Amino acid sequence: MRKVFEEEGVFVEYREKSVKLENGHELIHRHENPTELWWKLKEAIKGKRVRIVVYEIEEMEG
Repeated sequence: MRKVFEEEGVFVEYREKSVKLENGHELIHRHENPTELWWKLKEAIKGKRVRIVVYEIEEMEG
């Protein structure tokens, strides 16, 4: 095996927004955006057979 990619950062930006409907119910709207890190990894592993291991380096407050 050889290393083809090593970077750190946020892979996907994630947001939740609570929306109150007219009938009184509440709906959670979820939104995900891939970051530059996601695109770089995608290009680095395209067409390769890989093993991906992910380590959390810090807890995100959300």
